[in-house]
Amino acid sequence: MLTPSRAVQRVTTDRAAVHAVLDEALTCHVGFAAEGRPHVLPTLHARIGETLYVHGSTAARLLTAARPEPLPVCVTVSLLDGLVLARSAFHHSLNYRSVIIHGNAEYVLDSAAKGRALAALVDRVGIDRSTQCRPPTSKELAATAVLALDLDAESTDVALKARTGPPNDDEADLDSGYWAGVIPVRLTAGSAEPACDLPTPSGLAPSLR
Repeated sequence: MLTPSRAVQRVTTDRAAVHAVLDEALTCHVGFAAEGRPHVLPTLHARIGETLYVHGSTAARLLTAARPEPLPVCVTVSLLDGLVLARSAFHHSLNYRSVIIHGNAEYVLDSAAKGRALAALVDRVGIDRSTQCRPPTSKELAATAVLALDLDAESTDVALKARTGPPNDDEADLDSGYWAGVIPVRLTAGSAEPACDLPTPSGLAPSLR
């Protein structure tokens, strides 16, 4: 496992805590090297057991780089929980939860496994959404690739780093008169906005998990 160099007390490998962050976050960033250059792509992800899935066009650089050999990647999933305002500018911070995964992403070739992964990805944007929309055609499936990252693989490093709590002000600043505290930050979904060409009645919009 990679050894953190700072704030090691904030790091854990507890798998339940890791799963909670992966399942709550709607997006991740996938870092990889291709054509001699580093790339970082934001994308949707889904977890099934100890496997993390991402998908994209078969022509996308990330997907083409993963064939025919597994692609070394760094996947980062972050949640912002609060703005930490200290009495001093130096001690301002963020409350957050962030999972970093180093591993080898592999092309999913089995059609059944690919179907389960794509359904899980669609369900991330709405509860049971994969059963409430038209399934992909064979042409659409052929144009879509799925990568799998085994969280339990010996070559995979998985760690969660988090900060919680109030500012860590210097004792000399406590009576300075400046305001300090935490401003909570939450990602919330607004009301569904139906497509302008949606017939009526058309059923209920799905809810986020």
